[in-house]
Amino acid sequence: MLKLLGDFIGELRAAGIPVSMSEHVDAARAVEVIDLGDRSLLRATLAATLVKDGDHLPVFYSAFDVYFSIRSWDAADDLLGDELTSQQERSDGAAGPTGPGPRGRGGGGSMSAAELAEMLFRALRDGDLSALRAGASEAVTRYAGVEPGRPVGGTYYLYRTLRNLELEEMHARLVGDASDDDELNRRLAEDDARARIEQLKAEIEREIRERLVEDRGAEALAKSVRKPLPEDLDVMHANREEMAQLERALRPLSRKLAVRLARKRRRRRRGPVDLRHTVRRSLSTGGVPLDLQFKPPRPAKPEIFVIADVSGSVASFARFTLHLVHAISSQFSKVRSFVFVDGLDEVTHLFEGVEDPADAVAKINAEADVIAFDGHSDYGRALMVFHDRYARSLTKRSTVLILGDARNNYHQAHAEVLADLHVRAKAVYWLNPEPTSYWNSGDSVVSQYAPYCDRVIECRTLRQLEAFVGELT
Repeated sequence: MLKLLGDFIGELRAAGIPVSMSEHVDAARAVEVIDLGDRSLLRATLAATLVKDGDHLPVFYSAFDVYFSIRSWDAADDLLGDELTSQQERSDGAAGPTGPGPRGRGGGGSMSAAELAEMLFRALRDGDLSALRAGASEAVTRYAGVEPGRPVGGTYYLYRTLRNLELEEMHARLVGDASDDDELNRRLAEDDARARIEQLKAEIEREIRERLVEDRGAEALAKSVRKPLPEDLDVMHANREEMAQLERALRPLSRKLAVRLARKRRRRRRGPVDLRHTVRRSLSTGGVPLDLQFKPPRPAKPEIFVIADVSGSVASFARFTLHLVHAISSQFSKVRSFVFVDGLDEVTHLFEGVEDPADAVAKINAEADVIAFDGHSDYGRALMVFHDRYARSLTKRSTVLILGDARNNYHQAHAEVLADLHVRAKAVYWLNPEPTSYWNSGDSVVSQYAPYCDRVIECRTLRQLEAFVGELT
């Protein structure tokens, strides 16, 4: 059990869930005092000892279902029961049958497609979980066509199985059984039928996953079904559910970054060398300045100028970055935000007096004047407009953040404008939400801007964004 627990925790760490050595020890101690025959209790115990963030639970559950599958757990339970029975029989001097064989293998192969559909319908209607699992096992055996050793993901087998089950007809029958003229009752019946169908899909998916575990082993399957954590999701390609996870992760992330920046600023205990006091101190050593004296530190908060491309798919990345920067704006002396497509507009006023930066970000699309001509990104023109209107505001305390993929739609880059901004400002950083391998392909002009940036950073996930913002001083 301890080896299995160690492998499971190794998978959690590989997926990105932070599990310390002390938490590993806590989990090992916890499993010693619970009933290991209760799989749901084991899952709750490991979740309580190993997971610190609720958004990490889906990844934890996915890994748990692979390493502690129901079929392997039942087989281990049967094996333990058989061993205890044999010991009892030997002690009594009896020799008889050892009970039923392994569970979870499903129904017989002689069942017709119509009989299987009827079995599944009755199991769903009656809420019979054991019959539903048996029917799901039979459906996978009949329709999935699982081939041992074939490197095909479970999604393929799930599709093949569900395609042969008349789920729409089954849904209609479940709703039809609750015949009622009342609209509310009808809608409740619809929702209940939909939930039961989803339960069937979950059981079929579980059955496929457990067969793949038997075929390939838990470690190999875990790698193929591993889900990314919210902080590792690609912002540009996130679906609606993943976008909701990212939004939930932003608030605790902003609090953590604010604390980190404040702590870093407090730890600056030494300012520049104080020459006058150093020379005076060196009189005791014959004029040799062995003991350097420093002026008291005066840590200055930086000024942040954010210039964000809000066109197309990069708009989601700009939205999250603007949200995060303004959420920790107390750690900067000034934050000014500008958005552009082929025109540029300042949106700093939208964040003033707003408690939740997400409310201000939501207004940008409706109120910002970012279209000047054809509505296609024009980085060169946007930088020229920014330079003409706001370059004089930049000082050696100013840090410029440019957010975008640098895909300029074959317009002129005007890199000389960025060169002048770099001279005026303390630092210029470019955050690119595209993978590095995509840079300088097609209409990307990253290479023309890179010489005038202190750093050009791939920033596709919240984890990468956190690492960069945490370094701003």
